[in-house]
Amino acid sequence: MSTLRIPVDVPSPTQDCEKLKNAFQGLGTDEKAIIRILGRRNANQRKKIRETYQQLFNKSLIDCISSELSGDFRKVVILWTYDPAERDARLANEALKSWRKTINQLQIIVEIACASSPHHLVAVRQAYCSLFDCSLEEDIISNVSQPVQKILVSLVGSYRYDKQVVDSTIAKMEAAKLHNAIGAKKLDDYEFVQVISTRNISQLRETFNCYKDDYGKNIDQDIMACGKGILESIMKVVVWCINSPEKHFAEVIRSAIVGLGTDEDSLNRAIVSRAEIDMTKIIEEYFIANKSSLDNAVIGDTSGDYKDFLLTLLGEDV
Repeated sequence: MSTLRIPVDVPSPTQDCEKLKNAFQGLGTDEKAIIRILGRRNANQRKKIRETYQQLFNKSLIDCISSELSGDFRKVVILWTYDPAERDARLANEALKSWRKTINQLQIIVEIACASSPHHLVAVRQAYCSLFDCSLEEDIISNVSQPVQKILVSLVGSYRYDKQVVDSTIAKMEAAKLHNAIGAKKLDDYEFVQVISTRNISQLRETFNCYKDDYGKNIDQDIMACGKGILESIMKVVVWCINSPEKHFAEVIRSAIVGLGTDEDSLNRAIVSRAEIDMTKIIEEYFIANKSSLDNAVIGDTSGDYKDFLLTLLGEDV
């Protein structure tokens, strides 16, 4: 599932830190060394490197990266080096504080709530409080208008059961509830929101299967038939992140790459956040949907050390 290629013999955190410090010193930065080290370490290993760097040199590794690198390469390396919960907390805050609250910003909250484990969501909420002196829910209420506010608060405030338990009778009954709410174009209906935000992922997937069997269409198709507003778009992202997160992130990457210019922030987020989770499946989904490889898409739209770091996270030997 992960595309991260960790060496068979991983150096100690002290050795990695000394090599990173050497990479930062001198007349120029050794970007290739940074890619070789940080781009081939998992979250636990990167945590030990951050802690050891602080202990050895009394400096923040993130601060050193920030001062030595530049541009999109700096952004993606910093994003990758953060603790995953802190990373997502910062991404959520940036999205909520943005003056634009389009689907591109608000879907970040949905990804954290619906495409991650319940334990990770709790860790993100804790990190958010520590970093920004308020809760994630508070900032959603302050920065997002109804009815989307109601959906997002319910999603981030829930703690789903994380086992694969399915009740087919309940799935069929709740598929009918969802169908009734969609038919009435009430996507913020209490029962609709309750089902979507509290049921475990396996149960919801069974409910979505029942929906298609009983009503002839995928639930996301019927949701989008309700209208073209931000609420409908958000609910489609909710369904995709629950039912097929690899499909969602393949679409995020495609949208980031197509057209004039590249949305580097979305591209970084998708690759960094999923490299250790399900990037292999995202690569497969991307190829099915676009008839081209994700690697080639990255090569065509990025360059230099930035390109090499993204390809390293995708499992390429650069």
